Amino acid sequence: MFRTTTRRSSLVALACAGALAAGLTACSSGSGSTSAASPAATTSAAASPSAATGSAVADQPFGAACAAVPKDGAGSFTGMAQDPVATAASHNPLLSTLVTAVQQAGLVDTLNSAQNITVFAPTNDAFAKIPKADLDALLADKAKLTKVLTYHVVPQPLAPAALAGSHKTLEGSEVKVTGSGENFTVNDNSKVLCGNVKTANATVYIVDTVLMPTS
Repeated sequence: MFRTTTRRSSLVALACAGALAAGLTACSSGSGSTSAASPAATTSAAASPSAATGSAVADQPFGAACAAVPKDGAGSFTGMAQDPVATAASHNPLLSTLVTAVQQAGLVDTLNSAQNITVFAPTNDAFAKIPKADLDALLADKAKLTKVLTYHVVPQPLAPAALAGSHKTLEGSEVKVTGSGENFTVNDNSKVLCGNVKTANATVYIVDTVLMPTS
């Protein structure tokens, strides 16, 4: 019995010596041994791949229409993130009518130079819902067009978690967003088709209906 106990104590001592040499916490000298997790192990656990991945996924664009965005090039999500919002929109095939309207209103520089804004961007199909005669008249009336377009811009960044609620626009009146998760509607009739699209200076939510200010 004495020899067995002596041999076990020697093994524990050797294990502790190795642990101390490796910079770990000391072991107890009893029949068993315990060691606290190393700082490196603690840091690794805190920054686990699953946590990092979850954060990255939460910051990605969402919505069915996102599939129509080019996979690469200037019009892709990666490409749009490199350019200010008016320039980025010009590379996206879903937004060519909006880009024409922005150019007609002379708002390209205004939008490109703004910082940390949110833009509700109507698709080509959204503009197609407006009768042609009315759309032509809108595009020809710079003051009215400017009012409509600036109503689509909120002068602050809105992440998906902060999107629901009422937000004052550059036009001066408010837009109201309802919903949660990946399902949002603006002013009760314009659905977000592809949201949380990042450009160099804006967060973009692509919508299916043109927003019209009430005043």
